[in-house]
Amino acid sequence: MGVPKISIDYGSTRLANISREEWEARVLLAACYRVFAHVGWTEMIYNHITLRVPGPEKHFLINPFGLHYTEVTASNLVKIDLDGNILSDSRWPINPAGLAPHATVHRNIDAAHCVMHTHTTAGLAVACTKGGLSMTNFYSAQLYGKVAYHDFEGITVEADEGPRMLKSMGGKPILVLRNHGLLAWGETLPQAFAHLWTIQRACEIQVAALGMGDALIEIPKPVLEQATKKSLQFDPKYGAGVDVFNALIRQIDRKDQSYKS
Repeated sequence: MGVPKISIDYGSTRLANISREEWEARVLLAACYRVFAHVGWTEMIYNHITLRVPGPEKHFLINPFGLHYTEVTASNLVKIDLDGNILSDSRWPINPAGLAPHATVHRNIDAAHCVMHTHTTAGLAVACTKGGLSMTNFYSAQLYGKVAYHDFEGITVEADEGPRMLKSMGGKPILVLRNHGLLAWGETLPQAFAHLWTIQRACEIQVAALGMGDALIEIPKPVLEQATKKSLQFDPKYGAGVDVFNALIRQIDRKDQSYKS
């Protein structure tokens, strides 16, 4: 069958002076914002998903500050450079709190084409605990050695926090921002989504299990290593989350295809 491909109708029209490659990135990212709204990963008008624009420059797309995720479309996404300069026609600003962490990852990790950040209840709850993510459930077991931690320094608007955050990451694809939330990156948008979805489910189960008032069962290191090695959902050879993302796009398309505009 080969490697699964992203299955999305990019539409027959696009904004003037925008390449087909950039337009397809815009449609894909706008679809992702709608997927986040569909699964409940929204935080009013806050948080961000960013995606590199194809090409030699490290330009990326970000949501317009002031719009809910259900209002994000291909045409109103904002293209910026690593310093936050707006490169596309936009009547919307960007959120400075989103620029610093996302630009840090895009600038310094060449493979990071997509970066996602959320403040979900379960994710933030785990981020507020001293122990962080526990290796005690099916989903966290697939993330052994993939999760890093960064201490809270306040609202993420200071550029000088970038190097410290990068050092905390140590190249790992998932970062628990202590007292703050979750951040994940991927070589593709579906891979980043797979990383974030997996830790989100792990956090949800951890929060639920702790509420039962019983001790959690630690998974032995050899089993964690096996589970992480055998988990195929992050592997590009198996699509790295493409099948799941395609299924979610089909659900969005049945409800509302305005994200393509």
